[in-house]
Amino acid sequence: MSVDIYWRIAMEGDQKSLYEPGSTRGGFAPHLSGGVAPGRNRGADDGFTHADYMAEVVRASEESGFVGGLLPSFPHTDDPWAAAATLAAESRGYRFMVAFQPGFLHPVQAARMSATLQKATGGRLVYNIISGGGGPAQLWWGDTTGHDERYARTSEFLDVLKGVWTGDGLFQHDGRFYQVADGGLPAALAGQPFPEIFFSGSSPAAIEAAGRHADYYLSWLEPFEALAAKFAAVRERSPKPPKFAVRIDILARETEEEAWDVIRRGWAGLPEEAAGEGGDSVGWRRSQDFTAGADGSYRALEVAPNVWGGFHRLRPGPAFGLVGDYRQVADRLNELISLGVDAFILAGVPHLEEARRVGRHVLPLLKGSPQ
Repeated sequence: MSVDIYWRIAMEGDQKSLYEPGSTRGGFAPHLSGGVAPGRNRGADDGFTHADYMAEVVRASEESGFVGGLLPSFPHTDDPWAAAATLAAESRGYRFMVAFQPGFLHPVQAARMSATLQKATGGRLVYNIISGGGGPAQLWWGDTTGHDERYARTSEFLDVLKGVWTGDGLFQHDGRFYQVADGGLPAALAGQPFPEIFFSGSSPAAIEAAGRHADYYLSWLEPFEALAAKFAAVRERSPKPPKFAVRIDILARETEEEAWDVIRRGWAGLPEEAAGEGGDSVGWRRSQDFTAGADGSYRALEVAPNVWGGFHRLRPGPAFGLVGDYRQVADRLNELISLGVDAFILAGVPHLEEARRVGRHVLPLLKGSPQ
């Protein structure tokens, strides 16, 4: 069985380690002594930018066996579309998974942008469709649309985008959110492969939309029984069931003790936990429910062997990831493959060194690995 394994590109900047918080690599970090891209050398700017660091992660992850990279989208990062166009020249086969919220881009323009990237890269664009988590982060974009309405908008967006993609100048649409007359791509852009869709969201509205549009239903890591139940719900609501993908942070070392020592060192330096802002994201609330009632020790957040729910305390992002030695982490990934997972988006801090480590020590242990 072939499983597509992507790596995450840290567009928001990278920490030196899970126990050294604060971006010192890439992102919009200031020029700091000891920083990387941007950094300083003999008192002057070193000439490297955060785009150079992202390019290095692309090269390292491709060389390590990953098929492509996720370009996440946050208010404090570069635009993933522009980053994909910039980074595409660093590779000839690496796929670029662009995360975006459909509400902030008209589907006709999205079709033209996508077809342009497909033609320029030989069909290496992949979509990570996100509909937004609500709360202050959503308001930053100027979006006041309610939770279920965002998924309805996303679904109509994809209907229109697909219609324009194959419309031959004849596509018509008069919908709730979008109107198009005589839609279609320019002849020079027509006929490109339509990007694969990774669709995120844990609510009933999200699952309904994913069932209509997803090639891959993408979830954060959760306890495996919960994931299996979520996959079953997606299958039940899908005219054509999608494949399944999971986004997972990896902390793998030669021994289990070494891996947990990284967590211990990070945990020891944490301030007292503040209440998080999850907006109206069902996925975020689910992740917090799985560890509700845990005591203050880091090991109390291990909800199953090697499945740890405290990563969000050590770096921005989802709560759950895998911690253990190389074989243990590979075994957990193989269990997920047995549950029906067809693709992974893996990540580790720092993304450059961890891409090489996971590629060298974990990927060769996975089912169906060609390595």
